[in-house]
Amino acid sequence: MGTEGKTVLGHPRGLVTLFLMEMWERFSFYGLRAILFFFLVATVSGGGLGLPKPTATAVVGVYGALIYLLALPGGWIADRVLGARRAVLTGGCVIMLGHICMALPLGGPALIWLGLGLIMVGTGLLKPNIATMVGGLYPQDANARRDAGFSIFYLGINIGAFIAPYVVGTLAEGGRWHLGFGAAAVGMAIGLTQYVLGGRHLRGAGEEPGHRLTPAERRHFGVIALAGALATGAAFLLWALSGTLTVDRFTVVLTAVAVVVPAVYFAYILLGSHDLSPEERARTKAYIWLFAAAAVFWMIYDLAPTVLNDFAAEKTDLTLFGHRIAAATTQSFNPLLILIFVPVFAFLWVRLGDRVSAAHKFAAGLLLIGVSFVVMALAAHLAASGRISVWWLFLVYLIQVFGELSLSPVGLSVTVELAPRAFRSQMLGVWYLSFAVGDAVGGQTGRLLDHVSQPVYFLTLAAVALVAGAVLLGFSRRLRALMGEDRRVRPARPA
Repeated sequence: MGTEGKTVLGHPRGLVTLFLMEMWERFSFYGLRAILFFFLVATVSGGGLGLPKPTATAVVGVYGALIYLLALPGGWIADRVLGARRAVLTGGCVIMLGHICMALPLGGPALIWLGLGLIMVGTGLLKPNIATMVGGLYPQDANARRDAGFSIFYLGINIGAFIAPYVVGTLAEGGRWHLGFGAAAVGMAIGLTQYVLGGRHLRGAGEEPGHRLTPAERRHFGVIALAGALATGAAFLLWALSGTLTVDRFTVVLTAVAVVVPAVYFAYILLGSHDLSPEERARTKAYIWLFAAAAVFWMIYDLAPTVLNDFAAEKTDLTLFGHRIAAATTQSFNPLLILIFVPVFAFLWVRLGDRVSAAHKFAAGLLLIGVSFVVMALAAHLAASGRISVWWLFLVYLIQVFGELSLSPVGLSVTVELAPRAFRSQMLGVWYLSFAVGDAVGGQTGRLLDHVSQPVYFLTLAAVALVAGAVLLGFSRRLRALMGEDRRVRPARPA
């Protein structure tokens, strides 16, 4: 692993294989994400499931949450059983099967729910492991080239996310949902094909599990997994037989699970006997604040494919430069802006140095996401008297991207920095749990729209984010001390 060979622009040829795999997987993911809400709320006669909008919002929210939750066992399976390379291949195949299930025009919801379940499981296998393989392409001492390789790899994510809403959204217009789902399946099939053909360039990265289970451990965990699956299935069956199982109630239960899992994990870290030093304990407490702030951020940010998508369809004039676009195409605004502004923010943080703490950056992210929904409240107020320009949404996404670039990359960095030694390899998975909490809770907020107007809804969520940002800012000095940042402050680089 990590041996030298043929390169492309100074990088291992395997990076091209992983770049394209990730690009096409993100194409399929964001393509489905762009139309899923519209499909769920479309009438049965129009080919959809006919769900109420609040229910559809909750479904999309828990769908996103479960993808991030399943990344934890997905990483474990790769590390202990399959190895990253086979986990990515297996995950991609399962994702493709999920999209195919949704694309089959057989009617009824059964294949739709099965397809979504397969996509969640497959993404949980693929997403945490493909990045591991990128790192495995480089020698241990090639830090600069590895960092550059990851930058190129993440470019693939945003290219896929940018193209998908336009392609899939356009194909699905007019109730051609299964054509849109089929396009997502084709995208995943293209990614898988080139992944298999390009496998010889991967230099053995992810070939073997990092800590393969012994036969005894495999039997032990197999029994636990089987028992857990049977217990879950039995509970679900009993719930269905009771006549009280509904989609709404199921999403509420899954939201509770998404909130409880990280709470239990943090309690396990702080209350268990893991020989944490006082400094590690203090840093973990500081990290919980940042985790909660991130969850609030994602709660609002990931309403893009539901509440904001619906606003685009119902309240905006979908014309850009004289060309009519599908409502789903507005989901391309975000990745486009990320591609433009990532270098700007990377330069900004280097220039500011350590004078601006992680807490300050998180607070900025919260304040910006709050401001974006103040703008949404104004847009919703103006839209009460007729459709408004789609450029209002572009402005909202611009502000949100500034917030994301203040918080998200910093979150990855600070997670590694603050992780206790005993949990260092697990904490990146914990960071992604903040996405799960935010997505799940955010999906439930759609129910408020049955009771309040859109401007009030947007202002309510804006107030939550602004207050959270102000609180975090107020406690930033205390958090800086807990994190140990005061002991390593460096001046900003001269202009």
